Amino acid sequence: MANPAQEATVSLLVAAGHLLQALEEVCARYDITAEQYNMLRVLRDAHPEGQPRNKVATHCTHRGADVTRMLDRLEREGLVARARAPEDRRCSMARITKAGLKLLGRIEPEIGAEMRRLTKSLSPTELRQLTRLSEALVS
Repeated sequence: MANPAQEATVSLLVAAGHLLQALEEVCARYDITAEQYNMLRVLRDAHPEGQPRNKVATHCTHRGADVTRMLDRLEREGLVARARAPEDRRCSMARITKAGLKLLGRIEPEIGAEMRRLTKSLSPTELRQLTRLSEALVS
């Protein structure tokens, strides 16, 4: 029998893979990736001030994510705007645009329904516990 840490880690990775695949399928219908969706959510939470690139990177689900490249694409699509911070010209601030907010408004009901479908076997208490346990792994 594998040790509990191995069992938990492998089970979590398998579950995460299923959830990510479902999220990617929904996002693909809107011509964005799951990571870009996550970036738009982060920027919406910081709206209207925006976030510096390095702060956006801390919220990425993939640690090796090329944040600059993804922000470039979102900017080309008109979903994000970037400008230099007035207090520090070396710092680029990213802000979600009206088009980005509109896209989130369209995609989130579909993502919410898919996530509810995938987690229907868990009670609200279990979902909160899963959140706490997941956060404990990265803190």
